[in-house]
Amino acid sequence: MADRNTHRVYTARRPADGEDWAAVAVALNERMAARRIGQQQLAEASGVSVSTVRLVQHGTGRRFQNKTLTALARALDWPDDHLIRVLLAGHPPTEPTTTDDPVIVTLRRIEERLEELSRRLVTVEQLVTAGRDPEPHTCEPRAR
Repeated sequence: MADRNTHRVYTARRPADGEDWAAVAVALNERMAARRIGQQQLAEASGVSVSTVRLVQHGTGRRFQNKTLTALARALDWPDDHLIRVLLAGHPPTEPTTTDDPVIVTLRRIEERLEELSRRLVTVEQLVTAGRDPEPHTCEPRAR
């Protein structure tokens, strides 16, 4: 018999008994909303196609490989096996409760700001790659 900590690799397309794909969808959607990222951003960060992200988000009941769930979990800053545990348990594992510790609050704000700056940088890179320069931002008025 397999070790309980070893998750079997999924090969069939239909869900197996005991799998709760709706719980995976709820966990994924809540985390995406909390992080304010869309399907495209999650797809790029995880290396999973947008169509697969969409299917997992809707809890279609279609079975996905562990490596897909692991990639999505990593992209959402969860432990690698988080979504697999959700799938098998039917609900998200309890996460540490939020704290009012000023250091933790400050670190979370810094993380959010870094994520925002990263998204902006991606947009600038896309504009430059497409051959369009972003509109210059200067403190001085333009000469006419």
